[in-house]
Amino acid sequence: MRTRKGVCANTESCPLARGKEIFQVQKGSEFQCPLCGNDLEEVSSRTTGSVTAAVLVVAAADVLLLLAGVAMSPKSLDLRKNKESRISQNTILRLAGSNTIGEGLGPALAKAFLQSKGATNIEIIQGEKPDEEVVQGIFPGDLTPSAISISAHGSATAFQSLAENRCDVGMASRRITHGEAANLVSMGDMQSPASEHIVGLDGIAVIVNASNPVRELTRNEIMRIFTGATTNWSRGGAHGAINIYARTDNSGTYDTFKTLALAGKPLAANAQRFEDSNAVSDAVANDPNGIGFIAMPFIHGARAVAISEKETQALLPTRLTVSTEDYALSRRLYLYTPAVPGNRYTRQFVEYALSKQGQDVVAANGFIAQIVRKEKQTVAGGAPDEYKQLTEGAERLSLNFRFQNGDLEPDNKAELDLDRVVTLIADLNISGDKVMLFGFSDGLGDEENNTELSLSRAKTVETEFARRGLKPAVVKGFGAVLPVASNDTEEGRLKNRRVEVWVKK
Repeated sequence: MRTRKGVCANTESCPLARGKEIFQVQKGSEFQCPLCGNDLEEVSSRTTGSVTAAVLVVAAADVLLLLAGVAMSPKSLDLRKNKESRISQNTILRLAGSNTIGEGLGPALAKAFLQSKGATNIEIIQGEKPDEEVVQGIFPGDLTPSAISISAHGSATAFQSLAENRCDVGMASRRITHGEAANLVSMGDMQSPASEHIVGLDGIAVIVNASNPVRELTRNEIMRIFTGATTNWSRGGAHGAINIYARTDNSGTYDTFKTLALAGKPLAANAQRFEDSNAVSDAVANDPNGIGFIAMPFIHGARAVAISEKETQALLPTRLTVSTEDYALSRRLYLYTPAVPGNRYTRQFVEYALSKQGQDVVAANGFIAQIVRKEKQTVAGGAPDEYKQLTEGAERLSLNFRFQNGDLEPDNKAELDLDRVVTLIADLNISGDKVMLFGFSDGLGDEENNTELSLSRAKTVETEFARRGLKPAVVKGFGAVLPVASNDTEEGRLKNRRVEVWVKK
């Protein structure tokens, strides 16, 4: 048998390289280290006399490994360089759920998290199935890699995996339902701040082919198109049959779109369905008559249209319109965990994802990070005169405070947002006498009650800021004016119940 002899030079991370093991490989087979997959450096027979050799013979169907004098079964190892042999068996954290998060953001956060812990030799390896990946690296003092597994088959699978103890962190591009939360009650209240973590924001973009002249659609028009009631392009100069492209039922993107845009009605039966976000975008980009919906980072070669609804102006999904959640199809991206995780890495990972460093990763992957910024905004012509006067020359902060079920209790996102605003104000050396809070209500009820309720919400935020050492100069309630969504739905009313933060120059 003609063979070649070699040693692994990957001394930084491979224990076989540090042990100066010599491998004997049949000619014609891959000349690679069986542990790390690194190419071997060929050595001559004269250099092997003083070194204890581990003999490796790779045949077409048999594998024989003699390592440190211990013989192993020919079927116990596949020494070809492949993804299975490179994946660490030491899995320290398991993520499962949303493809929107798991496609790119999940692996990027996992990689950054390992780096923050001092890991080196970090690599992202494709798993055994589509939409599954393993991110692994070697912690200081370890000889073998530690891994974070990611399974991204849709938001619904996040809660199934948590219930079956197949993941530590559930990724979801929609909020958990009451039924799903009830199924996980043994882990705590999954809708409480201890278990529900908003990792970023996204706008579901309705996309058309770049050649399509349609620039904006109403929410009702979108509903009619995607439910099959409207089948031909007939506005804005567009013509021809409409071809619909959509995500699969397991997708949180589809679940959210169905709620926000379809009013719960079924998707058109002739819609072409895809599990992968990129596939939807590519299909629309290649079809002049195509239309689809997708997360913002996956727009690619297609084009987003502006969306309007009753009483509101048409808005594109932009950094400002999504971060304030004023865009009609804006949504939150979630990480769900047990209230008291058994895995110590679970809480550490979530805390990292919500930190400034983690939010930088969120932004780098095309989503809207929860990093508060000052933004210039044009005030609508129909705004109250007092609102116009107060905001003239001022800048708006890139968030809104919203409230649990419409009451006076801020929602789960607010706690960290309060701290983020105070940090920004301190970093920019802005005094409290330049900060203004404007409250708004939904359209239910009479004008006097709505004005009072909107002011109460603004005062709730004022109280929370005061506890953090910030005293806003102006606190006003403007009632139901300037809606950002339709008051005909609970979801729209929830968006209209908000507090804006403005800063004078």
